[in-house]
Amino acid sequence: MTRISFFHGASDRLQAAADWLARGREPRQRVVVYIPATDDMERMDRLLWTASPTGFTPHCRSDSPLAAETPIVLAAAIDATQHDECLVNLSHEIPPGFARFEHLVEVVSTADSDRIPGRERFRFYRERGYALEARDLAGGPA
Repeated sequence: MTRISFFHGASDRLQAAADWLARGREPRQRVVVYIPATDDMERMDRLLWTASPTGFTPHCRSDSPLAAETPIVLAAAIDATQHDECLVNLSHEIPPGFARFEHLVEVVSTADSDRIPGRERFRFYRERGYALEARDLAGGPA
C-alpha cells in the first residue's frame, strides 16, 4: 500500500517541495512531480536549477527524451510517466493513479487556497486506510 507523507505549514509550497527534492529525498530515489499548472511547472523548473548552492537538482519534464534516465521528472499528467517510486503532488486534487507509487508526498502551504484542499485529500486518504505521516514545516525544512 502507498505510504503517504504530508508536509504542511509551508510558507511557500513550491519552494518547500524544491527544498525537499534537493536535499530531503532518499539518494537515487526516482520522483515524479505532478504539477499540472504551467506557471507552477516553470517556477519549479527554475527553483530546481538554483536549489543547491553548488549546482542544480537533476530533473527534466516528462516529455523529455531523458525522462527515463532522470531522477526527478516534472509531469502535467501522470499516466505517461515511467517512474513509480515516489510521487510529489503539487496539484489541489487527488492525483490520478497515485496508488501505483510506493510513496506519495503532499506539500501543503498555509494559504487557504492550498490548506483547505489539502485537508480534504488528507481525509480521503485516511478514510481509505492509508498510512499517513504528517510533518509541520513551520519550524524548518522537510
